[in-house]
Amino acid sequence: MLSRLAHAVMPAVGRLTVTTDPAAVLAPGSIIAANHTSFADPAVVLAALHRLGAEPVVMAAAGLWRTPLLGRVLAREGHIPVHRHDGRAGRCLDLAAAALGEGRLVLIYGEGGLPSREDAAETAPSTFRTGLARLAERTGSPVVPVGQAGARRITSGNAAKQLAGLVTAPFRRPALHVHVGQPILLGGDRAASTAKARSAVTAAWRAAAAELGEPAALAQPH
Repeated sequence: MLSRLAHAVMPAVGRLTVTTDPAAVLAPGSIIAANHTSFADPAVVLAALHRLGAEPVVMAAAGLWRTPLLGRVLAREGHIPVHRHDGRAGRCLDLAAAALGEGRLVLIYGEGGLPSREDAAETAPSTFRTGLARLAERTGSPVVPVGQAGARRITSGNAAKQLAGLVTAPFRRPALHVHVGQPILLGGDRAASTAKARSAVTAAWRAAAAELGEPAALAQPH
């Protein structure tokens, strides 16, 4: 339902285009790792993946499950709440591993948070947490790097700017782009695996940003 809803709503708030690497494949039981820049980008990514015939389970902040209608939808469809800093933190990886074992796709945000900048400019993925590498190590699942650009043109900045962005997006319909990269396998040293995943997602993000002519895409990788 979430993927179909994102697909239906996206044309009203932006102009979404999608590209893929020649070797990109969204095989059952794959982990999809995307960059996180805006509260809007999950909808952008889900809409893009829906076009490609994929409807993943999403790992998202547990607070969303407290939103009355949304929480019921998330629970019913098997999406995975991520609890931080309490005894339930490890449970999300158990649920994700189970979903992958059933052949479902799992969408994860390796950064685990949003950038602190308040303007609408693109920003490269920040340091990844180890959850992605641990999940890949545990399951042996391939990781599909996904880069999105343009979501910050819908919402970014403080609460007032976020609201203004949402209200005006249907009139502005900003350009949005999602690029799906070639799957990679992670294993061995966890720090190296985490860095490898971040590098792959960064490359996918640069491809997406370049499609929009974003100056950030021309900057040297870090």
